[in-house]
Amino acid sequence: MSAVSTAIVPIVLLLVLGLALRRHVLTDAAFWRGLESLTYFVFTPALFVHSLADVDLSTVPVLPIAAAVIVPVTVMTGILIVCRRPLRLDGPALTSMIQGSTRLNTYIGLSLVFALHGQDGVATFALAAAVMVPTVNIVCVTALSVFGDQDRQASRVPLVRALCTNPLVLGCLAGLLLNLLAMRLPGYAASTISTLAAPALACGTLVAGASVMAGLRRTDLPHVALASILKLGTLPLAAVGIAALLGVRGVALDSIIIICAVPTSPSAYILATRMGGNAQLMGSITAVQTILALATLPLMLTALGT
Repeated sequence: MSAVSTAIVPIVLLLVLGLALRRHVLTDAAFWRGLESLTYFVFTPALFVHSLADVDLSTVPVLPIAAAVIVPVTVMTGILIVCRRPLRLDGPALTSMIQGSTRLNTYIGLSLVFALHGQDGVATFALAAAVMVPTVNIVCVTALSVFGDQDRQASRVPLVRALCTNPLVLGCLAGLLLNLLAMRLPGYAASTISTLAAPALACGTLVAGASVMAGLRRTDLPHVALASILKLGTLPLAAVGIAALLGVRGVALDSIIIICAVPTSPSAYILATRMGGNAQLMGSITAVQTILALATLPLMLTALGT
């Protein structure tokens, strides 16, 4: 069995376990919302701090990574907007297509990069996420504000505040600050952060599995298929092309592939519901991509990675 297959099998099992627990054992939606919040606001930021605080940043090509993830996301968004009429997309459907082609499931990516490259992989992935997460948030929130159903917008997300308070970005910044200032945390503080970081990968992957929703309208099939092709195929291929031109290799290249080839985040459904997107289409895209990615991620890494 290849290294990629060995790495992804435990992730598949955790995804299936999360889905089974959600359907048959822990059926209370409030439990999963709580676990998702705890993972998002506490465990994952702690993992980013823990991983970035001690990594050798001189070995990480930060600017090439940034270019490799920002350029494809912005170009793909522009193409979808330009092709809106030929694709027969109304405003809400367009926003779900944009989210479905750009947003990422951080937890699946973290689990896979850790299985392949350990803490160095997590640190590099965290840096890529520190660029990718704000970029995607700006793109998706702006698209929903412009093209979403204005009558159904429960709340307008204050973009600047959302970016400045994003726990994943804050975790990256805290870890980078500790690293750049060569600060060593007291033993009790470092131990606390390490303990909080430990559940991040398992809990995040269980939450991702629990969030998979059944139900797919036949009329949505063409758009679901297109969003899946763009997110799971076109985006990582474009990112790898740019990375190759900039000389990115090794762990950094694998991190770029993973962060671009993971399926859309379940949070896209929540955002679509709150800001006037097509929530039904968004849920279908998320579910289908999560299933397809179990096959496409290993293929991408085997064909393009190290």
